[in-house]
Amino acid sequence: MRFSKWHGLGNDFIMVEEPELPQPLDARRCALLCDRHFGIGADGILVHCPPSGAVPGAVARMRIFNADGSEPEMCGNGIRLFALYLEKLGLVGEGEVIVETLAGPIRPRVLDDGRVQVHMGVARFVSPAIDSAALGTTGDVIGQRLEADGATYVFTFVDVGNPHCIIVSDSVKAIELEKIGPEIENHALFPRRTNVEFIQTEADGSITMRVWERGVGETLACGTGATAVGVAAVRLGLAESPVTVHLLGGDLEIEVGADGQVLMLGPAEEVFAGTLSAGMLERLT
Repeated sequence: MRFSKWHGLGNDFIMVEEPELPQPLDARRCALLCDRHFGIGADGILVHCPPSGAVPGAVARMRIFNADGSEPEMCGNGIRLFALYLEKLGLVGEGEVIVETLAGPIRPRVLDDGRVQVHMGVARFVSPAIDSAALGTTGDVIGQRLEADGATYVFTFVDVGNPHCIIVSDSVKAIELEKIGPEIENHALFPRRTNVEFIQTEADGSITMRVWERGVGETLACGTGATAVGVAAVRLGLAESPVTVHLLGGDLEIEVGADGQVLMLGPAEEVFAGTLSAGMLERLT
């Protein structure tokens, strides 16, 4: 199995062509490949698949697998490095390209400086990914309360192809994310589980965040998380567009249009390429 290793602000992924996979990916195989001691090591796996034909103009289909084997709808960091990978294959021109995902078609553009701008679509503040009826509302989920680990949290829900629970904090460093992250991720309000972001505002109008990713845990960066945070910050009056979002691995810029359309801008980088040993392949069977 040939593969390459990529990262976006430290959120790292194994990239593999679909025909290279010796077996379909499941929870055990994903955990083994992503293990940082016994495997390649990564937050997740990206699989380059041919377009299905269901999306006109799509040049590829991107499947995403978390380290626990779950398959999320979208990955903001993943789509940036996927775009650079497609450029390396000669599938990307000067304009936007269309990539199929479970969240629908996503349109990244590789800029001259090597960064990638991604048209993330329209953010939603309510979707089937949250049980809004349990909150007593059918409208946007903003400033609602949830109970977790004996505490009450005020949150805003944003769906950017996958779900995000965003909580404003005085100090994100003080949050015991390893403790509270899993509690909120698996809260009954979120039928598909959720990503969790704690955020704080900065004097210059930027936003600092920490993220607990669904199916992964705390990561250095989350592109969809930063997108959701930027949208929420503008909606809540905490920041103006474009919003600079500080993650543990670096910064992303989120531009929120008046029509709800969102652009994400940030870097991605290939680290190395390799092949699995015969012994590792045997363990994957």
